[in-house]
Amino acid sequence: MGRIQWFILGVLSVELWASQMLFVSSSVHDYVKGSFEDQSNAYVFFGGSEGLHASFTGDNGTAGAYGSSLIRFESITFRRTEASAAEQQEMSSRSGLIQAIIFEVSDRDKIGTSYDGGQVVLCCTRELFQVEGCNLNEVIKRPSNDNPGWPKSIDIHFRGKEVDAFMTADPIIIEKTGMYSLYFIFCDPQLANTVINGKTIWKNPTGYLPGRMAPLMKFYAVMSLAFLVLGLVWLFQYIRFWKDILQLQNYITLVISLGMCEMVMWYFEYANFNATGYRPVGITLWAVTFGAVKKTVSRLLLLVVSMGYGVVKPTLGGLTSRVLLLGGTYFVAAESLDVVENVGAINDMSGKAKLFLALPVAILDAFFILWIFTSLSKTLEKLHARKSFVKLELYRKFTNSLAVAVVTSVAWIGYELYFKATDPFNEHWQNAWIVTAFWNILTFVLMCIICALWSPSHNAMRYAYSEEAREEFDDEEAIALTGTGTKSSTLEVDAGSSMSEMKDMKPGNTDVFRLDDDPEEDKRE
Repeated sequence: MGRIQWFILGVLSVELWASQMLFVSSSVHDYVKGSFEDQSNAYVFFGGSEGLHASFTGDNGTAGAYGSSLIRFESITFRRTEASAAEQQEMSSRSGLIQAIIFEVSDRDKIGTSYDGGQVVLCCTRELFQVEGCNLNEVIKRPSNDNPGWPKSIDIHFRGKEVDAFMTADPIIIEKTGMYSLYFIFCDPQLANTVINGKTIWKNPTGYLPGRMAPLMKFYAVMSLAFLVLGLVWLFQYIRFWKDILQLQNYITLVISLGMCEMVMWYFEYANFNATGYRPVGITLWAVTFGAVKKTVSRLLLLVVSMGYGVVKPTLGGLTSRVLLLGGTYFVAAESLDVVENVGAINDMSGKAKLFLALPVAILDAFFILWIFTSLSKTLEKLHARKSFVKLELYRKFTNSLAVAVVTSVAWIGYELYFKATDPFNEHWQNAWIVTAFWNILTFVLMCIICALWSPSHNAMRYAYSEEAREEFDDEEAIALTGTGTKSSTLEVDAGSSMSEMKDMKPGNTDVFRLDDDPEEDKRE
């Protein structure tokens, strides 16, 4: 069992790391005193990168207002230092050049050139001018073979001794689907310490959602309907057998409700994002909070069910405080990660920030799954020793479902790692949404399985732990949880005595989630 536990620990850690790799961005990129970095022989500022679909064209061959796909520049201003401006001539019309370079990722080799033993340089020097025939002190670019007129270059000039330069340019219309990147670059060392302010707006034909995120809006709409259907079916059974409801089934109802609210909130968040280009803070905060609560409650639900709480033991005993502490800690960690990553986020978190917040969630997830499978193993042993074969069969189905979910997760993690390793430049961005969608689908399927196993019925109370129940009555468990309630022939033979005892028998704990510390439980265990 030790090797299995370490294997699952590794799997969960990799799973969380892989699931957090999905890029989160905004279609409105704000630049506030952005600084240029010295790279190769140029100074570079990264303006953004998004997947954009080609514009929809009408009968006249032009894109309408709704169907246009574009990159628009708004209030872009460059400010150089006073010392740099003072070195220029007063009447000079071009005293400093900054270029905005826009290209599709497949044309990345058209920017810059290899020189002097393979070193990549961006700016045209005197030596390269003689070899390449490029424009001196400008970014080297060559025309695309597949996309005429690309890469695009927009020149912004400082004038005389002016400190500020303003970018005035028409929107860049996208006519070919692809992953586009924007860089602001200058080659003149005198412009060092220049900063950029303003914003760029990236728009797809159907709205402002980035191309890799746009399919998720429809996905969340479908998932909202799926949770609604599941909730209605569960509610029908719940009302039908409301007199025989276990507390466990109340918590399943809570998880279904949280899942539906989470999907609805994410849909409205994406719809608002698509309409405005900004992530609405209020809706996003509700979405991540519902998600964090759902994750926490569902994990606690799996844990206490795996412990056999209410089936082989009446309370959690001394473990109650530990279970609650683990749940509370997980909620804080998950909420912190989701809030920082999603609420008001414009660009992706830095690698260090993501690692700092994702690592605690990874450790807690690994701890949850280790505890769940360890507890399941003990519960199965107890049920087998007591010869409670119907309950044993139920828990075997539950264990098999979790095992299949883990194996599926491992296989998908392998695919994710392969997908990311073979696509370092996000050329397959149109399929990136599947990464997020898969984990939601897997969670929903597992929820459906749990609902099927613990569906409300008039026999559900027979699965609650009974302090006065004796082992000779285990034959009554031949009535399945979702069965019709037909009595076995064994009970019919001894109806006179057994049925009278059954009427007097009262369940010791019908509330299978009553987290009362029972010191006697540890003694029984």
